[in-house]
Amino acid sequence: MLRIGREKLTIENLTAAAKRSGTVVLDTSPEFSEKIDGGARFLDEALAEHGGIYGVTTGYGDSCTETVSPDHYMDLPVHLSRYHGCGLGAYFDEETVRAVMIVRLNTLSQGYSGVSMELLKAMAFFIEKDILPLIPQEGSVGASGDLTPLSYLAGALIGERDVLYRGEKRPSAELLKEFGRPPYRFRPKEAIAVMNGTAVMNAVACLAYSRASYLADLACRLTALCSLALKGNAYHFYKRLFEVKPHPGQALAAEKIRGALGAKDEERGLVPERIQDLYSIRCAPHVIGVFYDAAGLFRSLIETEMNSANDNPIIDPETRSVFHGGHFYGGHICFAMDSLKNITANLADLMDRQLALLVDQKFNRGLPPNLSGSKVSYAFNHGYKAVQIAASAWAAEALKNTMPASVFSRSTECHNQDKVSMGTIAARDCIRVLEISEQTASALLLAAVQALLFRTEEAPEKAAPPEADRTCKEVLEYYKPLEEDRPLDGDLRETIARIRSRSFSVL
Repeated sequence: MLRIGREKLTIENLTAAAKRSGTVVLDTSPEFSEKIDGGARFLDEALAEHGGIYGVTTGYGDSCTETVSPDHYMDLPVHLSRYHGCGLGAYFDEETVRAVMIVRLNTLSQGYSGVSMELLKAMAFFIEKDILPLIPQEGSVGASGDLTPLSYLAGALIGERDVLYRGEKRPSAELLKEFGRPPYRFRPKEAIAVMNGTAVMNAVACLAYSRASYLADLACRLTALCSLALKGNAYHFYKRLFEVKPHPGQALAAEKIRGALGAKDEERGLVPERIQDLYSIRCAPHVIGVFYDAAGLFRSLIETEMNSANDNPIIDPETRSVFHGGHFYGGHICFAMDSLKNITANLADLMDRQLALLVDQKFNRGLPPNLSGSKVSYAFNHGYKAVQIAASAWAAEALKNTMPASVFSRSTECHNQDKVSMGTIAARDCIRVLEISEQTASALLLAAVQALLFRTEEAPEKAAPPEADRTCKEVLEYYKPLEEDRPLDGDLRETIARIRSRSFSVL
């Protein structure tokens, strides 16, 4: 159970909640309710005493010089949610929308947004019943936060947008009526509190980190399978070798590969067929290890962001202050995602190069050309030839998408938002790079298992190490080894699905 208001969000508990692997509840204790409602009361008092609060008594953005009369304080937030209804592109998937709602609920639960407990309860109701606003992916520059995509959450709360409920698109007002609940009515500042923050990029970043972590582990396992299939040298991964260049993540990658190989440092007397393997095998820990070394920083940036108050203005009932600032700026998330997509694309490139070695008879140390299992003729059976071409295309597309989004800041909104983060675009780019990289991993996994089956036929007495054998058996549960040419897209899609559900063993 994830208890919003009592415990911090982590990457693990957010991703679990987004997958509906647990229950999300809002703390409704008197202490927490007082903390939240105390901020709303202070905002009311500040308005009565002196006014002059951005987004409550003024227009938004460059329109902050325009004053709103008290008669229209309740109208202003509704207009904010409406005029930002201009998002385009594909809608975020269900898992991402859940993550967005949970992150936003958590940031408002910090108690510095001037919102009421009733707003938090309304958001918690949507999460509990799995009412998912349809949120378009395109339209945010990452400052002032994710205004446009989050407007679809705000609009759904007040019954003015469509939602997805049990797989069906429904008007939120109609659905709320069925539940016997009136549409929520925003208090002053509540719409901007929902919309003016980093919840979308933050949620996407959290899911991206989780996927990248598994992919890095899988890349270690795949490197071990390829090393075995290519009769590679286990000493490239020996512990002592990595003690003299002690990047911890690099050493961890070598340890994971070594574990899947069943290799031990004392096996130094072996005479190799080739004294040094090619870089895509020998240097795999140096490529994969970059993720492990950077992971702590990425985690810190992502988790700090989603456990912070990041709207504007900040309403601080403890010091009875209203702080006008820029906490909606998504620079930290953008940096993490620009960096993570670079690391991930390099994993795709590594896996593509490993696959190229497996299919090429000039480098694969006696394996059949293109890993064809045909017992008749190689002339018209081409095995994994096209799969390697496709994998190369996927890797190329992943690499192309590594251009950092942050350098494309645009001056927007009458130059009020004259330097923006582009964090949401970076996070979406990262997800795309991950999708393509997982495709590349699926191709390599099938090819590596195919190659290891040939090695078993060559030397039945040489059993594969336990961890490598375990992975092969997991693949052979659904994969029929390739003999005569056949379309492999079905096998690839099944493998991708299993990668995304983390069905394959990794150390």
